Amino acid sequence: MAATPATKWRDIDDLPKIPANYTALTPLWFLDRAAMVHPMRKSVIHGSREYTWRQTYDRCRRLASALADRSIGPGSTVAIIAPNIPAMYEAHFGVPMCGAVLNCVNIRLNAPTVAFLLSHSQSSVIMVDQELFTLAEESLRLMEEKAGSSFKRPLLIVIGDHTCPPESLNIALSKGAVEYEDFLATGDPNYPWQPPADEWQSIALGYTSGTTASPKGVVLHHRGAYIMALSNPLIWGMQEGSVYLWTLPMFHCNGWCFPWSLAVLSGTSICLRQVSAKEVYSKIVKYKVTHFCAAPVVLNTIVNAPKEDTILPLPHTVHVMTAGAAPPPSVLFSMNQKGFRVAHTYGLSETYGPSTICAWKPEWDSLPPETQAKLNARQGVRYTGMEQLDVIDTQTGKPVPADGKTAGEIVFRGNMVMKGYLKNPEANKETFAGGWFHSGDIAVKHPDNYIEIKDRSKDVIISGGENISSVEVENVVYHHPAVLEASVVARPDERWQESPCAFVTLKSGYEKQDQNKLAQDIMRFCREKLPAYWVPKSVVFGPLPKTATGKIQKHILRTKAKEMGPVPRSRL
Repeated sequence: MAATPATKWRDIDDLPKIPANYTALTPLWFLDRAAMVHPMRKSVIHGSREYTWRQTYDRCRRLASALADRSIGPGSTVAIIAPNIPAMYEAHFGVPMCGAVLNCVNIRLNAPTVAFLLSHSQSSVIMVDQELFTLAEESLRLMEEKAGSSFKRPLLIVIGDHTCPPESLNIALSKGAVEYEDFLATGDPNYPWQPPADEWQSIALGYTSGTTASPKGVVLHHRGAYIMALSNPLIWGMQEGSVYLWTLPMFHCNGWCFPWSLAVLSGTSICLRQVSAKEVYSKIVKYKVTHFCAAPVVLNTIVNAPKEDTILPLPHTVHVMTAGAAPPPSVLFSMNQKGFRVAHTYGLSETYGPSTICAWKPEWDSLPPETQAKLNARQGVRYTGMEQLDVIDTQTGKPVPADGKTAGEIVFRGNMVMKGYLKNPEANKETFAGGWFHSGDIAVKHPDNYIEIKDRSKDVIISGGENISSVEVENVVYHHPAVLEASVVARPDERWQESPCAFVTLKSGYEKQDQNKLAQDIMRFCREKLPAYWVPKSVVFGPLPKTATGKIQKHILRTKAKEMGPVPRSRL
């Protein structure tokens, strides 16, 4: 007789979980193994600084020890504001080794937004790159201003970088910040770190778009990070000892979990503080780079780089993983022509980064290159470590037919889905409705079960792989004295794939003013209040299309923005 939900299941045995046969999953053990198996292999290279896996393990344990000595552990959050430098890589292991949660902050955000995120996450420690110290300092000032006498200043650690001028580091030290290397020196390289008692324990916190209206602090656990760390190299066919170039920011969804994946492979990380096509080509040749990840905007830069910045033909095949926005087939085609092999993935911060891949099929090899690029532009099938993926009808919740035409919402279920949003029960209730994680992305399912995104139900603009909340941009535009109504949508952008375009209805008395000057003034106004990449690059004046109930019809504006053509690349 089949067991009913009310019937307690019974196994063939009553054998218990014991330390010998059960331990919580965590990616931290991968570092321990890499240091043991390949102690002298290069782990991280940054300019003239090179570290081996043994040295990286020692440095991570020093970091964990130094934090623990200052009562940082389970229940604590450690924020880091830094580009792709060794300290950022080390934080992915050192912070969770003491039981704390790592919060990687997007360095493109402005001080008010960073202040909000640091406050919302209750970060006890802030590790900040020397060049970004003024951002951290201004953020702390705003936090103190708001909290008043109840403000408890976090421990501030400044990370020096030998590739930068020393002035900013000296300023930070003169203001009482602790230098990162000095902080590590206080730690024990043999610190006896312990894995989490429960793999559900949080390992990382990241904010999806820096929105203050509805904070979306994505909480990830050790179990999911472990599974993703193994899924990445397995799904991509990475080999032991791969050489990985950090073009993708580690602050972006923990670098899609590749800091942990590289420890799995005992691979080598090549740090890249600032991304340019010239640097990418140069590092590929110098270090024999085998893999890198990048948003389509970076691929576009590589494809359109001037001849003097390239080194072609490539000395070997370079594997590239792209996600963040749907890449144009033309870009995929051009990358392939230059010797790059592109794997197209799709995912969200809430799914630990990429969670689907357009898995290449051998029968595609004989197809024309243009057809291959079109097939590879689809979002594909679920990752090895993701248990369930589907496209469902937004009204009935049932799967849509695999006809390549019927649209529905992409949903996920499995161990590579976040724990939830920090301190946001309403958002959690909505996003986990019906036992699925709802992505908010609209797609179709093709007859081969490969999915393809057709639109975004959330009005999120993806610029250079980074999310921009159109609602927040609208809120700022609305504050301009000349603005009566505003709606912000994505407009194609030659450099950034998408950028904000503001459609504005002016207040009475402003209609006869010079619209070009007024548009520039609105952009300047936004620039004072928003991160630079959130500022609208185009402003269009006129009445806004509305429904009978007065709701702005954004789909009409999106069509208009698309018809305007892409924002041209700056010639400066």
